[in-house]
Amino acid sequence: MNERRERVVLAAVVFVVLLAQVLLYPGIDTLVRALGAGFVLDASMWFLAAEFAAFVAFAGVWGAVSDATGRRVPFIVGGAVVGSGLYAVLAILPTVASVSFGTVLLIRALQGAATIAAFSLSMTMLMDLSGGHGKNMGAAGIAIGSGTALGAPLGGQLYGVSPTLPLAVASALLLVVALLATLVTDRAPPDEAGRLRGAVRRLGRTPELSIPYAFGFIDRLTAGFFALVGTLYFREAFGLSPGETGLMLALFFAPFALLQYPFGVLSDSVGRTAPIVAGSSLYGLAVVGVGLAPTVVTAGLGMVAVGVIGALMAPATMALVTDLVGETERGTAMAGFNAAGSVGFLAGILVGGSVAGEFGYLAAFAVAGGAEVALALLALPRLLALELPAEERAAG
Repeated sequence: MNERRERVVLAAVVFVVLLAQVLLYPGIDTLVRALGAGFVLDASMWFLAAEFAAFVAFAGVWGAVSDATGRRVPFIVGGAVVGSGLYAVLAILPTVASVSFGTVLLIRALQGAATIAAFSLSMTMLMDLSGGHGKNMGAAGIAIGSGTALGAPLGGQLYGVSPTLPLAVASALLLVVALLATLVTDRAPPDEAGRLRGAVRRLGRTPELSIPYAFGFIDRLTAGFFALVGTLYFREAFGLSPGETGLMLALFFAPFALLQYPFGVLSDSVGRTAPIVAGSSLYGLAVVGVGLAPTVVTAGLGMVAVGVIGALMAPATMALVTDLVGETERGTAMAGFNAAGSVGFLAGILVGGSVAGEFGYLAAFAVAGGAEVALALLALPRLLALELPAEERAAG
């Protein structure tokens, strides 16, 4: 299989993983009730947080093991199969046993630990391909955006049938991930004695990675914010059903998906700094605008704006990670980026949920959007110093 086809297959893996994940978001309140939870806001917050806490803990583990063994595919397949099984366990629990919500959260965390192997390492395999880092990360970005764009409305419709049906469908989708992963060539650089230790040391001597990691953190913070606070806000403020809430989330994810690839290619030409800084500044303002929108129509328009602006900055941020490290360090570097993003998603859930519960939804929108703008302004001088020449960006 040539690299173009492998890029498509790997993007499909990323797409299906995200599709399975986002199916749960539009009716998260009904799901946690079905799983035996009490207070909806707290239970929804901890159900989402359990998965992303596991992402944080295990993204680096899978990246390091993959770099050390010089293999990616077996860990993607294994993670997908185990994740599928644990999704299935969650789906059937309410019908076969009475367990505490704490047990549900433990199973959810184990599912997250397995699933992050499939997601993070498929992203790393895209980095292993030639053809320009912006192009490869643009392919990853459009897969992420497409998966979330379709997952939100589809999940809303599945909730209309049964509150646990999204879990069952997610289980089946991860089996598809395992099958797709077997179709690609494992291009991980072969291991050499001490290479992993050396890679970790070199990454420790690459403080510049803190810049894309910081943007990955804050960008995913807003995603986590919308997964919990945005979903519940749309349900309460505008009286939307899970299906309608899924469509509202899709107004963000659809343009975010469609524009990722062209914006990724654009970043190979114009550089990473302008898309990241301009995108982050406008993105933060757009997030606040959604919280200020007086009607469901204006809120929907705000979600479209958030999606377009997010598509501008996301592939450039991921490509910057690849620009800064050598090929033997990509697994560790991308694992670090995904871990930072997972911490951000977790923070978006916990901080957003806590601020919304204590001070209301508008304050939560202001905190999420304001953090994005503040980071863009603070990071601009260091971003300017990291810009690679155009020929190096294009060559990958």
